[in-house]
Amino acid sequence: MNFFTKKMTWTNAEFIPFKLCVSAAYLYIGSTFPEFFSQYHGILLGFFGISLVYLLAIWVEKMRA
Repeated sequence: MNFFTKKMTWTNAEFIPFKLCVSAAYLYIGSTFPEFFSQYHGILLGFFGISLVYLLAIWVEKMRA
């Protein structure tokens, strides 16, 4: 199955609907189960921070190339 090995380039404008879809799903899940996710608030915030730094590093590296 070559689905995961296929290389594709996407523009930022093409990612907007994807980002909106994912953020809407996160907001829906978060609003449906607030007491469950409040237990993991620190872990989720830490994961967000680490992934944000990682993605920004990738973005800066891609922009320099």
